Amino acid sequence: MSEPSLGPALEERERLLATAFRLLGTRADAEDAVQEAYARWYRLGDDERMGIRRPGAWLTTVVSRVCLDQLGSARVRRERYVGPWLPEPLPDPDALSDPADRVTLDDQVTSAVMVLLESLTPAERVSFVLHDVFGLPFDEIAAAVGRSPQACRKLASAARADLRERRRREAAPRDHDAVVRSFLAACATGDIAQLLPLLDPDVALTSDGGGIVRAARNVVRGPDHVARFLLGLAAKDADLTFEPTGVEGRTGVLVRRGPQVAAVVVLDVQERIRDVWITVNPEKLGAWG
Repeated sequence: MSEPSLGPALEERERLLATAFRLLGTRADAEDAVQEAYARWYRLGDDERMGIRRPGAWLTTVVSRVCLDQLGSARVRRERYVGPWLPEPLPDPDALSDPADRVTLDDQVTSAVMVLLESLTPAERVSFVLHDVFGLPFDEIAAAVGRSPQACRKLASAARADLRERRRREAAPRDHDAVVRSFLAACATGDIAQLLPLLDPDVALTSDGGGIVRAARNVVRGPDHVARFLLGLAAKDADLTFEPTGVEGRTGVLVRRGPQVAAVVVLDVQERIRDVWITVNPEKLGAWG
C-alpha cells in the first residue's frame, strides 16, 4: 500500500535539494533539511501519505519550514564563524563526475546573487526564492512561511527590489568570461600594472577559510590592496595553478595545489571586477573533488 505514495515523493529529491541550497547556502545544510523533510514524510502513516494529493508540494512546504528555522539559527552560528562566511560555490552540473553530488541550478541565481541573499531576512529569502526562482504561488509559500499570501507577496517584492539593481549591473556571461580570462592572464604576469585596470575602484576581496585553513580575517578593499593581495598569494606558493572553471553558470577560477583543489575564486563582474570571493574552507570544496 505504501509504494504508490513513496515513489512520487522520492522523485522530488533533486528539486528539494536545489531549493534548500538556495535558501541555506551550503550543500551540507541543504542535505540535512531535505533529510529532515523525508524523515517527517516517512513518519506519516500509509493512509496519511495516500491522502496527500501533491507529495512534492507537501515536501516543499516542510523543507521551507525547516530552512526558515535554520536561517534564524544560522545568523547566530555565523556570528561565531572565524572570518567572513561565503555561500558554498558549486560547479556547473556538467563538471561533476558523480551525479549524486549534483544540485540542479537555475539560470537566475548567480554566485553574486547568492551572496546578496545573505542580506535578506529569513522570511524575505524564503518568499523570494520560492516565488521568483522556483515559481511557487504565494498561497503555497504562505503555508511555509506562516504568513498570509499578501504578506509573502510583499516580502518577495521587497527582496526583489533589493536585488534588482545588482542583477541589472551584472555583466553578461560572455563579457564575464572575457574579464575572468583577462584577470587570469594578468595574475600570471605578476605585474600589478596589468591587473589594476580590471578592478573597480570599490573592489573588495573576501576569503572564507572557516578557521580551518589560513585566510584573510577581514575584507580587503581597494584596487591596490586587492591586487597586491592576489599577486602575493601566487608568488608565495609556486605549487598553485589557476584555471578557468564553471561556477553556477558563470566562469570562475579553480585553484589547485598539485592534484588537490585548494580554492575556488568567484568574481562579481560589472564593467570591471567589483568583488572577489575566495573559498578556501575545505568543508565547502567537497563538490570539486
